[in-house]
Amino acid sequence: MTVTKECLSAPVKPRDFGFFIDGVWHHGREMYERSSPSHNQSVTRIACCTTQDLNAAVAAARTAFDRGNWTQQPGAERAEVLSRTATLLRERKDEIAYWEVLENGKPLSQAKCEVDHAIACFETAAGATRLLHGSTFNTLGPSLFGMVLREPIGVVGLITPWNFPFMILCERLPFILASGCTVVVKPAEVTSATTLLMADILADAGLPKGVYNVVTGSGSVIGQSMAEHPDIDMLSFTGSTKVGRSCIKASAESNLKKLGLELGGKNPIIVCGDSNLDDAADAVAFGVSFNTGQCCVSTSRLIVDQSVADDFEQRVSEKMAKIRVGNPFDPETQIGAITTDAQYKVILDYIDKGKAEGAVLLCGGHQIVRERERYIAPTLFTHVTPDMTIARDEIFGPVLSSFRFKTVEEAIQLANDTVYGLAASVWTQDISKAFRVTRRVKAGRFWVNTIMSGGPETPIGGFRQSGWGREAGLAGVEEYTQLKTVHIETDKRSHWIAS
Repeated sequence: MTVTKECLSAPVKPRDFGFFIDGVWHHGREMYERSSPSHNQSVTRIACCTTQDLNAAVAAARTAFDRGNWTQQPGAERAEVLSRTATLLRERKDEIAYWEVLENGKPLSQAKCEVDHAIACFETAAGATRLLHGSTFNTLGPSLFGMVLREPIGVVGLITPWNFPFMILCERLPFILASGCTVVVKPAEVTSATTLLMADILADAGLPKGVYNVVTGSGSVIGQSMAEHPDIDMLSFTGSTKVGRSCIKASAESNLKKLGLELGGKNPIIVCGDSNLDDAADAVAFGVSFNTGQCCVSTSRLIVDQSVADDFEQRVSEKMAKIRVGNPFDPETQIGAITTDAQYKVILDYIDKGKAEGAVLLCGGHQIVRERERYIAPTLFTHVTPDMTIARDEIFGPVLSSFRFKTVEEAIQLANDTVYGLAASVWTQDISKAFRVTRRVKAGRFWVNTIMSGGPETPIGGFRQSGWGREAGLAGVEEYTQLKTVHIETDKRSHWIAS
């Protein structure tokens, strides 16, 4: 499908998608109809798969893994497939972004940037495929040689969320494939289209049948069954900490499958008095509003130096008030609609709790009513205390809580006063202070005088209740492997039992 400027509106009728197993498309017996959050009309119809469908997908992935025509391919050949995938993604960028906008509600400009990031992930993974290696030990004595082999872990179950359906798929999938594993993907029910589009793209790139399989449906049925499945060797899940715990329980009660978990976050952004306040204010407004705040690494806690707090909070408020909210196909739009009705209600409920518990509403806090769409104005609460609900819970919306500190030590304590540890940042022109904060704040990703920057060359993941394991970079390929230690004796055996 070619997407042109003339067709940048919702389709006249919803597009039907099947599910993909062993290189073959299948029709769903029951279908879920997805209504676009930005257009309030049906845009896709997605198959409601059964556990039998999941079992068939896992069996196909297992057969493909055991057959070895992907797993045992030389790294250079796997790299060629991943590189061709990147080329095909570039050719189909507009189409992928179009369906991402329709199902998710994010701006088209953002969706296109996310496809660019996905392309970079495949290109990075292609290079990593050729660099993956084990190690040797030539220090075990004159007649004993040691090797450590790195082997693919097997069949991977991949469960992706609705906030970044295509980008998060591509921050995992190419690295899984680079390791030599096969995969069964379950995208979020409300945003399945682009994961399904990937099936044809990978087939066109030369990926063997059975290596990439997609089953669609609810998390309570298909997702839970994946977590419990005895023939899935590893499960990668991105979503809430609550569901992450259920994955751990399911793994423990089934086959002790390895888990990769990227979970919730309540991420601090520390702004010191010596920073460039206008730059920092822009970063704060961006960090909490990007993707309508439906972002695991959203900077939802502002921790600002008391000496500049009044001025700085006003700057942030003015920035947030200027954010362009509206039709995601409008190139001027910066944030679009909230993705689901349920999340829309959750965000508004948290805003009400903030008001009720005594936080001061400086900006936003209201719905932006349009004819057919769900929007929430970027919201800033000041004079927030650590005991308030909005200070502790992950809201997953464009809602910022502001705290104040007198000393750097106090800022670090406030930053770490959470069960999470996904991301954090600090703004200061003092390099010593920057390093001090960087070393002390507990977070898997950290930014200094920037926010949400970086690329797929470096690993991502969280501390504490923000998850287990790492994705992207060479570490992201290694995550889907296991180590085998080999010892080789070169001399005649000295008998234990005398002859």
